[in-house]
Amino acid sequence: MATHLILQKIFKTGIVSEPMPEADPSLRTRMQELQADLLKVFGRALAIRHVDAGSCNGCELEIHAINGPQYNIEGMGIKFAASPRHVDVLLVTGPVSRNLETALKRTYDATPEPKWVVAMGDCGCNGGIFGESYASCGKISNVIPVDVEVPGCPPDPVTLLKGILAAVSGGR
Repeated sequence: MATHLILQKIFKTGIVSEPMPEADPSLRTRMQELQADLLKVFGRALAIRHVDAGSCNGCELEIHAINGPQYNIEGMGIKFAASPRHVDVLLVTGPVSRNLETALKRTYDATPEPKWVVAMGDCGCNGGIFGESYASCGKISNVIPVDVEVPGCPPDPVTLLKGILAAVSGGR
């Protein structure tokens, strides 16, 4: 009997929720500009290998965001690949833990030339709150050469895309 009363109240009240937010057209315009910049600079699709060298996963959440429907980086010609042998850019997050130092060096060595390395987040750029210790090598440039540093804890998706474009347009 109580269930019947609860269902009546639900149907009477209806859906109570916040209204859907308005679309932000400035994001769409910026994404189209980024796509044009990418094609102008690189001339084709860009393949990225993400390497988590010991991060807290904050940067990974932003990487997942750029893969989502709002930013749609695959539509811009940027794709993530599993093998470093098939990529142009290494996107490295976190301070490099001692356990991953050798793996990061091997990944870098396996990436064909020309290659670019983007250090993402404060930890990747300067060691962040972890710094250097018995368990951490600190910033990524302590282990492999870095072309572009994208600071932030974590950096937002548009800033990350700007960093990737800066790496590719700067050459080596």
